[in-house]
Amino acid sequence: MAMKAVCMLKDNGPVQGTIHFKQKANKVLVSGHIIGLAEGQHRFHVHQLRDNAEGGTNAGSHFNPQSKQHGGSMDEERNVRDLDNVTADIDGMVNVSVEDSLISLSGEHAIVGRTMVVHEKPDDLGKGGNEENTKVGNARSCLACGVVGIEQ
Repeated sequence: MAMKAVCMLKDNGPVQGTIHFKQKANKVLVSGHIIGLAEGQHRFHVHQLRDNAEGGTNAGSHFNPQSKQHGGSMDEERNVRDLDNVTADIDGMVNVSVEDSLISLSGEHAIVGRTMVVHEKPDDLGKGGNEENTKVGNARSCLACGVVGIEQ
C-alpha cells in the first residue's frame, strides 16, 4: 500500500487549501487545491519545522537536508523544499498537480511533520542574480501554512 500524507493550509484570512501527497516508488504525487489567493504566481514549498504558529514565522528555515542551493524542480542543483510556484486563476484558485522525485514521505527527505507554506509572491527559483536569491528566492510573506501529517 502506498504511503499517503495530507496538509491543511490555513491562515486568519481568506487563503486555505488541502494538499495530498502519495508516495509511488521514488516519486511523490502532490495534488490538491488552494483558494483565496491573488491572481498570479505564488511560492509553494516546505519549511524545516512543524511549528506554523504566528503565520508560519516559527516554521524555521527552508527544508534543505543536503545543503544545496535554491532552484526550481527541474534544476540539477536544487534543495528538497523546492516545489516551484503555483499559479492562481482570476478567482484566486490553484489546482496543484505535480510529481516530485526529491521529496519523500519517509527517510532523509521526508516532509511529514514539516510545514508547507504558500507565499505572497512568486519565487525567482534562485535566478535573481544575487546571493540571497540562491538561498530564499524573494517570495515574501507567508499567506497560509500547515503541517504535513500521515493520512489514514
